[in-house]
Amino acid sequence: MDLGLQGKKAIVCAASKGLGKACAMSLARDGVELVITARTLADLEATAAEIRAATGAKVTVVAGDISTEEGRAAALAACPEPDILVNNAGGPPRGDFRDWDRDTWIKAVDQNMLAPIFMIKAVVDGMIDRKFGRIVNITSASVKSPIPELGMSNGARAGLTGFVAGLARQVAKHNVVINNILPGPFLTDRLRGGFQEAARASNRPVDELVQERAKGSPTGRVGDPAEFGDACAFLCSAKIGFIVGHNLILDGGNFNSSIA
Repeated sequence: MDLGLQGKKAIVCAASKGLGKACAMSLARDGVELVITARTLADLEATAAEIRAATGAKVTVVAGDISTEEGRAAALAACPEPDILVNNAGGPPRGDFRDWDRDTWIKAVDQNMLAPIFMIKAVVDGMIDRKFGRIVNITSASVKSPIPELGMSNGARAGLTGFVAGLARQVAKHNVVINNILPGPFLTDRLRGGFQEAARASNRPVDELVQERAKGSPTGRVGDPAEFGDACAFLCSAKIGFIVGHNLILDGGNFNSSIA
């Protein structure tokens, strides 16, 4: 399927690894010019080289922390008029809310709620003027089904979801489409790290824990980041202008509901 994205320009945040990298790769395969940003320059450069080799796409790297004004400004300087914005950031740590002070909460809200909102603010009016824009926010399946030990993520990402629900319906008439993707378990470095911690704590093999997690899914497996990237590219398509303000759960069917 031709997504109608040839020659479009995208900013993909937290794109050096994991789901952000997968989104960047899928967009590049559909002819999108990329600015990818993350905190570690070496990882970004390696990812950019991989994407260029696989797709021939133009990829510009911008090292910086997207949760800061400086990081956002650097990304926008490299691509001041993006057609596509993929908001993404690492999640806050697990734990008990009783142990989190105000500064810890503010950091989580900055990273997982305010940073995407400020990125949207920076690009949405230009998208409106050009009569084309696609914004995808990578949140979490915990927005639909909260995970107790991820209270900061539950709260910050739910706040972003509420904001987007209103804005998406204000800008859709201008062919600016905003949607969210809610990932469940995908085999990224972050998930592997969690399995490794659990393996050390339980003295069990990592592969055994992965398989145990997979058995709990209706699909019998954890997700492949590449399929997440393809879903993101689809939601950036020029042909999906009637899909507005949705929360697409990609979790292999773990969220059990008659209405997703």
